Amino acid sequence: MPTSHDLKGLMKFLAREEWRECFDEVFCNHFGPVLDAGEMDFEDIAEILGEVWAMTLWGCAFEDFITQDFEVEGGNIVDEYLKRRGWKENAQVKAYMKALRISVMSLYEVSEIVPGKSLVARDLIRGGDMILVSEGTATQTLKQWDRIAARIVPVMGKNVFAGGLLPFTPQATEALFDGLRQMFGKKNTKKLPVIKDEELQAAASMFTLSWLFDTLERAMGIPSMQNADGDELVFHDVRFPLVSGVTQKDIAARVSGIPGMSQENAKFWNWLEQKPKHSAGKRAGPSFDTTMDHGARVLGNVELKGKFLHLSTNSAERAQTGTTLIQQALGDLVRVPLTEIRTVEQMMAERPTNKEQDPVSEIPPEIAEQVIHQFMDRQYRETLDQPVGMLGNKTPRQAAKSAAGRKKVAEWLKYLENQSSRQPNPADPMATYSFEWMWHELGVIDLRQ
Repeated sequence: MPTSHDLKGLMKFLAREEWRECFDEVFCNHFGPVLDAGEMDFEDIAEILGEVWAMTLWGCAFEDFITQDFEVEGGNIVDEYLKRRGWKENAQVKAYMKALRISVMSLYEVSEIVPGKSLVARDLIRGGDMILVSEGTATQTLKQWDRIAARIVPVMGKNVFAGGLLPFTPQATEALFDGLRQMFGKKNTKKLPVIKDEELQAAASMFTLSWLFDTLERAMGIPSMQNADGDELVFHDVRFPLVSGVTQKDIAARVSGIPGMSQENAKFWNWLEQKPKHSAGKRAGPSFDTTMDHGARVLGNVELKGKFLHLSTNSAERAQTGTTLIQQALGDLVRVPLTEIRTVEQMMAERPTNKEQDPVSEIPPEIAEQVIHQFMDRQYRETLDQPVGMLGNKTPRQAAKSAAGRKKVAEWLKYLENQSSRQPNPADPMATYSFEWMWHELGVIDLRQ
C-alpha cells in the first residue's frame, strides 16, 4: 500500500523526454559547481558519502524540480501528472504532491524532540511561529538544537518533512547565509535580509551546495581536534624507566625542580603552563585542557609508578617539550623513554570495564557522573570569563551585555548543548550534563527556544 510520501509514479513520469531535459537543468544547478570543482561525477559523491546520502541529495534536486514551472506542455510536472495519472493515486499521495508543488526549502533549528513521534522546528531564515512536525524516523537521531535543511509540508492536517533532509553544521550554515546575503544584495552585514518565499524557493540549490561542499571537505580531510595551543589532540604516555639502584625519592627531588612542576603529593605533579600563548581565538568552545583553581593551564601530568616515571599529555608537541625537560633534569637517572600514543578515536573506543580489570578500581556510574559534571561545571564557569571565537573573541559575559551579543551567546550555548548531546551513549556523563545554569548565569534564558 503506498504511503503519503510515495512518489514512484511521479518519478516514472520523469522518464518522459521533455521532463528529463528540464530535470537535467535543475540537477546541474544543484551539483554542477561541486562536480566541476572536484572534477568528478555524481557517482563519485555516492562512493565518498554512501548511497543513502547520494539518494537524499538526488531527492533534494527532485523536490526542487517539482516546484518549478518550465516552458513545456503542462508547465509543471506535478500538475501534468495529476491531470493524466492522478486517478492512480490515493488521497494522501495526491495531497503530498500538491503540498510539495508549492513547498519551500529552508533551514530549521529543532527542539522538543519526542523520538519516533514529533519535534518543533524554528525557521532560521524566514522567522515566524514555531512549527510542530510529525516525524518518526529523523527524530530517532536528531539532537536538541540541530540545524537541518528541509521542506515542511502540510498533509492531511499534519506537518511532515519531505524526503530531502540535510543536517547542517555551523560551517555549512555560515556558508549558506553568506550565499543568501550575496544573492539578495546584503554582502556587508551579518544579518540576513528579508527573503520572500518565492525568492527562497528559487535559491533551493544553495542548500544542497552549502551542505555538499562542507560535507565533502570534512569527508575527504577531516580537521583534527585540538588543544588550547592549537596542537592536534593525540594522547601521549611517555614512560621513563628508572636506572637500577635509583629510588623514587631521587627522582622526586629532581622533578620538583623542573620549572612549572606543581607537586600534588609525593608521587604526582601537575605540569603547568608558564607563559600563555593567547590562542583562545582558535576555538569555538572550551579548550581540551584543564586549568587549576588559580587559572594556570595544565599541560600534562607526571607520576611515579613503581620503576617508571610517567609523563601524560595531549599532543606530540607537549610530549616532546616535556620529555626534553625531564631528560635535562634527570640525566642518567632514567633510561630512554617508551611512548604510547592514542588518538581521540582510540580513546573513545576503549572500554573501561575490562573483564581483567580489578573490580575494586571500577568507579560506580553515579559517582563518575558526579565527578565529571563537577569538572565540567568548573571548566564552563572559567569559560564565561575567557575569549570565545564564536563570540568575536569576547568573553560570554561581555557579549551578553548587548542585544546582538545576547543572540550570539544563545547560539554558542546551543552549540555547546548540541555537541554534548551527541555522545554515542545517551547515559554518558557528557550527554547528561545540563547547561541550563549557564543560560541563567548569562541572562539569556528567554532566548532558549
